[in-house]
Amino acid sequence: MVDMRDEPLLIDCGTCTERHTDTCEDCVVTFICGRTPGDAVVVHLADFRAMRMLGEAGLVP
Repeated sequence: MVDMRDEPLLIDCGTCTERHTDTCEDCVVTFICGRTPGDAVVVHLADFRAMRMLGEAGLVP
């Protein structure tokens, strides 16, 4: 199994198959990149726990 935590993650919206769809509008990358610089990104506790569990299982970068 390859440990991806040390590898850079490249997200290219220009090559995303969901670009300009309803899925794109609801994408976390679109949400974060569309924010005004300096704005806080608020994540609900339940969402944070889910992301942490996925990360600990190696399912997210």
